[in-house]
Amino acid sequence: MERQRTIAGILSFSGVGLHTGVEVKMELIPAPENHGVIFIRSDLPGEPSVPALAEYVTTTTRGTTLERNGISVSTVEHLLATLFAFKIDNLLVKIYGPELPILDGSAWEYAKRIKECGTALQLAEKKYYIPAKEILLEGENGSRIRVSPSVSGDLSVDLTIEFDSPVIGLQNACWNSKVDFTKDIAPARTFVYLKDIIPLLKAGLIKGGAIENAIVVMDHSPFPEELNLLKSRYPGFLSSEFGKGYLNPEGLRFPDECARHKLIDLLGDLFLSGRHPKAKISANKTGHKINTTVASIMRNELLQNSEDQVPVYDPNSEPIYDINAIKRLLPHRPPFLMVDRIIEISPETVTGVKCVGINEGFFIGHFPDEPVMPGVLIVEAMAQAGGILVLSTLDEPDRYSTYFAKIDKVKFKKKVVPGDVLVIRMKLISPLRRSIVAMRGEVFVGKALVCEGEMVAQVIKNK
Repeated sequence: MERQRTIAGILSFSGVGLHTGVEVKMELIPAPENHGVIFIRSDLPGEPSVPALAEYVTTTTRGTTLERNGISVSTVEHLLATLFAFKIDNLLVKIYGPELPILDGSAWEYAKRIKECGTALQLAEKKYYIPAKEILLEGENGSRIRVSPSVSGDLSVDLTIEFDSPVIGLQNACWNSKVDFTKDIAPARTFVYLKDIIPLLKAGLIKGGAIENAIVVMDHSPFPEELNLLKSRYPGFLSSEFGKGYLNPEGLRFPDECARHKLIDLLGDLFLSGRHPKAKISANKTGHKINTTVASIMRNELLQNSEDQVPVYDPNSEPIYDINAIKRLLPHRPPFLMVDRIIEISPETVTGVKCVGINEGFFIGHFPDEPVMPGVLIVEAMAQAGGILVLSTLDEPDRYSTYFAKIDKVKFKKKVVPGDVLVIRMKLISPLRRSIVAMRGEVFVGKALVCEGEMVAQVIKNK
């Protein structure tokens, strides 16, 4: 059995954001099993969180941005690629700003520091994404990604770029278990064309961009206006004579550095599927848009087919909390107590059961000739199960109550009718901080997912 991993210690980074130019501080903190990778915006009240998952991708222009409940974190791909390479499953990323520091435009500092720090094995089993069938996605301008089952049972990535540029041309980069990410891939820097930089500079964008953190590709000698703008932005080392090639005085770190950086972007974006893949991946002329779309396809496949997606309820097993124990934790009472027993609980997850009978009062009017459990009460059952998870960690749970602060992304998949047994699983998105907690919930009847959604709650001391 291969086990999950986190990092062996706390790591701190600082630098400017590529787009904002704002100085950013960031901490990587070891996280418990089955936590996943979660970004915490520690510069904002309540420290809101954004999980590193494909469903939270919002924009993919010049980088990948994640957003949840209006809170965003951008330029995440270089860090995620490093976590991919080091097989990190669980991590808390505390960031004091809207985007990760660009550093030198590569993943090298992340890789070097994590390698020095080391990783820590955890007890929980590591689970992979293994494609059941081939995924083939073709995007704009000839971009293409193919994800196939791996004959060897391992991961291999083959990436090709081909630009209509006499400077870059055709390049190829590969990744497998024999490649040294820190030495051979991570140092590859992001690249941009001079023709694209000029309008961005004029518009006051890429405020953190510099020759030190990007390769600048010149398909033509700068025009006088371009040269003057470059000299004003990067004074001190630019001469008045340039030919085609790369603006960077030190040149390239690898002959195929551009392809290697595209590989970093691909690995980082595919990390958003939620699991490391074991597959054969071939990619051509990729970008963040097609990368994250494939990650979303992989993510949806995992959610639909994963064995651990459906919690198992054995009515013959003794519950962790019976109804009397639940009443000691929750202030709710019949007819508004929506959880009958708790069958599993951990620091991160709780699983509860609600047996739906025809004698439930709401069936009288909802609906007389076709009894259906109201969706709002299914959500209430989720909230009560989540409340048990939170209140069970407090010293005096009877002195506290949980209240909805926000409900988001709720979907109802199937009707709940008399005779159904709801199995409710709630998982922390972010732990209790400053009285605020966020969770994701799923409700099953048998193997069928009937409801899912996210909620934010406030834990308040009773008067």
